[in-house]
Amino acid sequence: MVKSYLKFEPSKSFGVVASSTSNLVWTSKEKSGTGAGQAIVASNEEVLVWDIKKGELLGRWWDETCKVPVTAIAQSKTDPDLFAVGYENGSIKLWDSKIATSVVSFNGHKSAITTLAFDKTGVRLASGAKDTDIIIWDLVAEVGQYKLRGHKDQITGLRFIEPDPIVQDEDGDQALMAVDSEAAEGFLLTTGKDALIKLWDLSSRHCIETHVAQSNGECWALGVSPDLSGCITAGNDGEMKVWGLDVEALAASTQHVDLTQSVNFLQDRGTLHRSSKERAVEVVFHPRRDYFAVHGIEKNVEIWRVRSESEVKKSLARKKKRRKEKASKDKKGDNIQVDDADDDNVKPEISDVFVQHIIVRTTGKVRSVDWAMSSTTKDLQLLAGFTNNLLELYTIAGKDKAKSKGDAPDYNRALAVELPGHRTDIRSLAISSDDKMLASAATGSLKIWNIRTQACIRTFECGYALCCAFLPGDKVVVVGTKEGELQLYDVASAALLESVNAHEGKAVWSLQVHPDGRSVISGGDDKTVKFWDFKIVQEQVLGTTRTTPKLKLVQSRILKVADDVLSLRFSPDSKLLAVALLDSTVKVFFVDTLKLYLNLYGHKLPVLNMDISYDSKLIVTCSADKNIRIWGLDFGDCHKALFGHQDSILQVKFIPHNSDGNGHHFFSASKDRTIKYWDADKFEQIQRIDGHHGEVWALAVSQSGRVLVSAAHDKSIRVWEETDEQIFLEEEREKELEELYESTLTTSLEQDEDAQDQDREVAAATKQTVETLMAGERIAEALELGMADLNVVKEWEDAKLSNPNIAPPQRNPIFLALGNISAEQYVMNTLQRIKASALHDALLVLPFASVPMLFTFLNIFAMRSMNIPLTCRILFFMLKTHHKQIVSSKTMRGMLDGIRSNLRGALRKQKDEMGYNIAALKVVGMQLADKSVKEYVDDKWEEDELEARKKDVKKRAFASLS
Repeated sequence: MVKSYLKFEPSKSFGVVASSTSNLVWTSKEKSGTGAGQAIVASNEEVLVWDIKKGELLGRWWDETCKVPVTAIAQSKTDPDLFAVGYENGSIKLWDSKIATSVVSFNGHKSAITTLAFDKTGVRLASGAKDTDIIIWDLVAEVGQYKLRGHKDQITGLRFIEPDPIVQDEDGDQALMAVDSEAAEGFLLTTGKDALIKLWDLSSRHCIETHVAQSNGECWALGVSPDLSGCITAGNDGEMKVWGLDVEALAASTQHVDLTQSVNFLQDRGTLHRSSKERAVEVVFHPRRDYFAVHGIEKNVEIWRVRSESEVKKSLARKKKRRKEKASKDKKGDNIQVDDADDDNVKPEISDVFVQHIIVRTTGKVRSVDWAMSSTTKDLQLLAGFTNNLLELYTIAGKDKAKSKGDAPDYNRALAVELPGHRTDIRSLAISSDDKMLASAATGSLKIWNIRTQACIRTFECGYALCCAFLPGDKVVVVGTKEGELQLYDVASAALLESVNAHEGKAVWSLQVHPDGRSVISGGDDKTVKFWDFKIVQEQVLGTTRTTPKLKLVQSRILKVADDVLSLRFSPDSKLLAVALLDSTVKVFFVDTLKLYLNLYGHKLPVLNMDISYDSKLIVTCSADKNIRIWGLDFGDCHKALFGHQDSILQVKFIPHNSDGNGHHFFSASKDRTIKYWDADKFEQIQRIDGHHGEVWALAVSQSGRVLVSAAHDKSIRVWEETDEQIFLEEEREKELEELYESTLTTSLEQDEDAQDQDREVAAATKQTVETLMAGERIAEALELGMADLNVVKEWEDAKLSNPNIAPPQRNPIFLALGNISAEQYVMNTLQRIKASALHDALLVLPFASVPMLFTFLNIFAMRSMNIPLTCRILFFMLKTHHKQIVSSKTMRGMLDGIRSNLRGALRKQKDEMGYNIAALKVVGMQLADKSVKEYVDDKWEEDELEARKKDVKKRAFASLS
């Protein structure tokens, strides 16, 4: 009988406020009921929606197929519910925030997405990535239109520049003109780490201008003013360059095919310097006011202000006056006139236009900021996300709020989302005896969580915590710190009960409560293991004669060892005590006499953690040498050494009662970001648990053995639950090999570009994935089945001419099972089921031998008017891809002639139908306009008009929309 195990599946994930991998987006949602709005932030592979005012989690966007972290988020300008989210593997998903569902997914980039931008109509999306490419995506057709190349390093900023087209009317005046969107696709402004800023014409799909954005190496941020009149690029050493953008010339250039004189649309206006010398991360302009925020990875955000024209003139006048005074002092002995002519033509310097408004000092290193629009306050509001798992909203006074001229503007931290996560990495986890509460200890904080609801019940300030445990009764948590203290916290009263300097200022690396629950042991850097008893002491209440009972730790025994203690473990039968030392050995002592029982040698590097099975027969140790060793506690022999992980193994934990009941299954967690599930009797790996995006620091197993909790460097606490799904070891190994094969397959299929293609500015936005390969195989299979069926039916129809009573042919069972559908309908269904975004890549999988078969079906589709848009799309793509072969093939010519005539007929018919329907709609619209004018005007227009007549004031008439 083949042994099976039960699988552990991800159940919950919490503890993350915002990951530092991505930017954040502020959005106003009136439905939330609070005026502060919502923050859309990344949380590893998920996107979280926080109510900033209440600090509540409103939504979680999660796709179980996606396991990689989010790296960029952008919101559509036209549809506030639509968000584009970029991931570390180069994929992009469009999310509908109303239903928290992924609507479309795109694959085109080879590496992490760095920046995303929607155009002003919301039908196109531009994405930039670390692979130096920019891709323009059509959101309506759900395809990648093209890839723009030109940057030599990762893309750091991009923005659509879509000026309203301007033409000259008959009088020579400039007038706005609505131009067909196809004629003017607009422009794209991009910056890269290669220190270049480029302006792309999207109509002709080429770069029309390139400038060096930064003089000192790299360009890291791009901010474009809301009126598109200019932009700011920022790089290293606190340098910011201001660029003027000639929007009118850009708009006019869309009307000309050839620009006679070379026009520079981007002009360098000058350089500004931030107070900080760190490299910039973002430059964000306020959408409605003349301010912009800029920040690096330091603990502040600089707010700059754009002065108005009158302020600039005043500033110039002051400078002029100062110059005159200085000149008159220099020439006080001579009667020389100071010439004013030069002063009148003085142009303002860039520092006259842009001035630093305020520096906002923050509590953490800033990762991303966004302006928050508020209807309740006139102050500026800035939402900031930090690298330490924290969100804050700052209120900043504008220039108009300054009480007197010399006063510096003020700011304050209005709101924060900090409770649902630690600021630093969690180093230890402990589960209460009833499996309802979880304690997580990190540097500076201890948090108690409700495992079922993932709510943070209590937060305590503590030292640099290294280990923690619940005391019997689950009302008190003990924490061991790097400063050598043992701290007792009361969960109910949220108070520190006692702090004991246990190890004379040396780190407490491990502690454990005795199985009988009456004492606790701690081991530290001072080469001692100390035993502490719990005592209830009657303590006098200050200022009164009353006493109150208080829990205290009293040292009872001490065990001195040869080296620093890294880990401690009692055997569940409380007879033995295992101590792991810095010298890579584990020593096992008798608990009652503290005499040495066993010495366990074998690890090449220190043992970081260990655990003893619940029948006290096995001890498992894990080390920085990446090995796990399983030892017998009867003779101290090493049963097996397993090469467990690709990096140091930080924790091992036995399951109290696994499905066999002997408790010999255990988990191991490592710096290689994985958790593994092992059978200590068979020395086999049962399951690899992936999910964390950082070193897994801590593990805890529930008393029932059905729940595993893990915490990692990615700040997340993840809960894994045992399911009823069975695992067979051979199947798991096969699955792992398949995953490895698939991951290497797609990269090997990426075609190496020819030298001539590599230098091109424009390329196709394609990327082969496992999904597109499968789709291509399905198309090829459907074409073969369909062609075979077409031939069978044709033979039967030919035979029917000579013999009308001949029986129908034996068709493929698949067609019969699907309701006796025709071959062309089967092929069409196969093509329709493929996602629009994956169709082109799937068609590229087809060999040229399949193209005649595909064209045969395209001809039938055109003849029968079956999904003409899809037919046209496939036809044009195949003609473009296989143009050379098709042109040189004689047999294809007749086929193409047939397709052309059939397709033209179908398209003409559709065009006539649409024209007829549009004309009918116009007639209906006119009839509505004649009959019910009131529907198109304000409800109160009559009352308003009467009031206006009474006051004898001219009232502007409301025009009918028709």
